Amino acid sequence: MKLPRRKFLHLAASAVVLPALSHVASAQAYPTRPVRIIVPFAAGGTSDVIARLVAQKLTENLGKQFYVENQVGAGGNLGMGNAGRAVPDGYTILFATSSYVVNPSLYPKVPYDPDKDFVPLTVMADAPNILLVHPSVPARTVRELVDLIKANPSKYSFAHTGIGTTPHLSGEMFKRSAALDLAAVPFSGGAPATQSTVAGHTPILFNSLALTVPLVKDGKLRALAVAAKARAAVLPDVPTMDEAGLKDQEANTFQAMLVPAATPKEIQDLLHREIVKALKLPDVKARLEGLGLDVVANSQEEFGVQIKEEIVKWRKVIRAANIKAE
Repeated sequence: MKLPRRKFLHLAASAVVLPALSHVASAQAYPTRPVRIIVPFAAGGTSDVIARLVAQKLTENLGKQFYVENQVGAGGNLGMGNAGRAVPDGYTILFATSSYVVNPSLYPKVPYDPDKDFVPLTVMADAPNILLVHPSVPARTVRELVDLIKANPSKYSFAHTGIGTTPHLSGEMFKRSAALDLAAVPFSGGAPATQSTVAGHTPILFNSLALTVPLVKDGKLRALAVAAKARAAVLPDVPTMDEAGLKDQEANTFQAMLVPAATPKEIQDLLHREIVKALKLPDVKARLEGLGLDVVANSQEEFGVQIKEEIVKWRKVIRAANIKAE
């Protein structure tokens, strides 16, 4: 039966509008079931601890379970790729670190596009990298360390947390800025790298500030400078790299959340608002600061700009040092 033109147009319009209205309605009711937070790293690390802490607060405030799913592999690429392919309905969130902006330049191919596959929510917290030495190293300032390395070519090495991590890249920036003959020694994470320097096997260490503060305070490591624009509140006597005489050395490791592209804006806004609210809670703030992290809680737009800037920054370092993932 042939429908009258007016009736046909009305039905056609309804076919378009009803799904859209349903989509909006589902966004307004969100969440109606458990929400998965993909952490592309092993349980027990700093990222996992933060993700679980925030997930607990989201669960309490939104009335549905937010749970962490650790998907380990390929330097974080496995979990990030899976998150990018998830249905953009707000029920999959990606917990990302700085590997999100480093890996596209480090690997020949990554299973996600940082410009297209996700939209940023917020950087929850970050920690600057720090330059440390074993107490037996005679240098007590960055300038003294540079002079020591230059006077002893091929003698010194620095430990870092793995190929392509921001502590590794900090070490490479340090080498290039001062034209140093300094070997890089990779480890499978911050803990073994730190242990190697504490034991005196690798006399110099680049690591995240968050992992080293207790050892500095106990005198097991000597901190020479933080790779930040301002001094760290937990180590106020340690100068910045800029104050120590080396320019453009700022580098940190961020802890952030993103959602797959095309996630409804209403859900993005709700998640951003609730995550920021959780980060401002005294117990959460105290826990993060106790880990040596600075709470950031920036806007989606600010995080988006940061992503673009850091991709360019780390691409230059990786190419200049000819670093490749192993």
